[in-house]
Amino acid sequence: MIDIKVPARICFYGDHQDYLGLPVIAGTINRFIQLKAVPNATNNFAIKLLDLNERVTIAVDDALKNVQNGDYFRSCMAVLKEKGFAFEQGYDIEIAGNIPVNAGLSSSSALVVCWLRFLVKIQKKSIAVCDIELGHLAYEAEAVYFKQPGGIMDQYTIAQGGMLFIDTETGKSGKLSTQLGTLVVAESGISKQTLEVLQNARVYAQNAVEAVQKRVPEFKTSAATVSDYEKYRGLVPDKFQNHWYATIHNYDITRKAQAELSKSTPDIKVLGDLMNQHQEILQNQIQNTPQEMIKMMNAARKAGALGAKIIGSGGGGCMVAITTDELKNRVIDAFLASNAVNAYEVQLT
Repeated sequence: MIDIKVPARICFYGDHQDYLGLPVIAGTINRFIQLKAVPNATNNFAIKLLDLNERVTIAVDDALKNVQNGDYFRSCMAVLKEKGFAFEQGYDIEIAGNIPVNAGLSSSSALVVCWLRFLVKIQKKSIAVCDIELGHLAYEAEAVYFKQPGGIMDQYTIAQGGMLFIDTETGKSGKLSTQLGTLVVAESGISKQTLEVLQNARVYAQNAVEAVQKRVPEFKTSAATVSDYEKYRGLVPDKFQNHWYATIHNYDITRKAQAELSKSTPDIKVLGDLMNQHQEILQNQIQNTPQEMIKMMNAARKAGALGAKIIGSGGGGCMVAITTDELKNRVIDAFLASNAVNAYEVQLT
């Protein structure tokens, strides 16, 4: 039997930065998608999606033409076939997990990485694919293949695991401390609006940067400092001012968080404050946070959360809070009392 287990991810700092080539800090948590497979006597991948009570059947020699939007099973196969992979043996496959769907914890990217690991594993000729390469394959199959606006963060984080600082311009990553205190995830019960939020945020941010570069060709976001916000804001049209602010200041917050998480003993109060600063930009400049979720996070802070933020592209989904072990139950209760549908402690994997 083939047994593959892939984690969910949380972006802690740098939301809406990866598609600008700016760094992010993200980590994997102990929520998983699991795939179990055994060979069968057919020419098909017979897939049971246990949580959805659905079945998918794909011929191993499927032509993979006109793949429907969001059909990641076939898009993964298509991307691998283009690179010389082959599929010859059918399998009975069961997929299940405890990652909330459409909630900001990257259930779709976890599924893509899990499926790709399976497809690589079943090759008759052993092919070495490192975690970074797998992350890039997942990005191709999920975002590039369907021309979606997201960056590489989700796929690269899930494929590599741990707490990572990812340079999204080069694809290089480095391990960071996992000492973020006690982490609580809360599910808002509000459906995420991934593509709409991402598309608007990406276009506005890119237009803001391009407006500056049109007049200052040597300007690079990767070399930007907080002083550049005021220095160049007069070059940015009013329509894109919020996203110009977000681009510069979120980058600064991410670099400060990287510095703190590079210490042997990070200060979780500093990390919590940086998380709150990041969330203020997400809700005020990028405007990706519903008022109901803002109230939930404010309640969590009053109960003892040092920091709290929305997870993922926004419009709904989950939130994460940094707290202490002593106060975690109060934070969980505060989320639930303010109408979150679920809240629980998670650990970085």
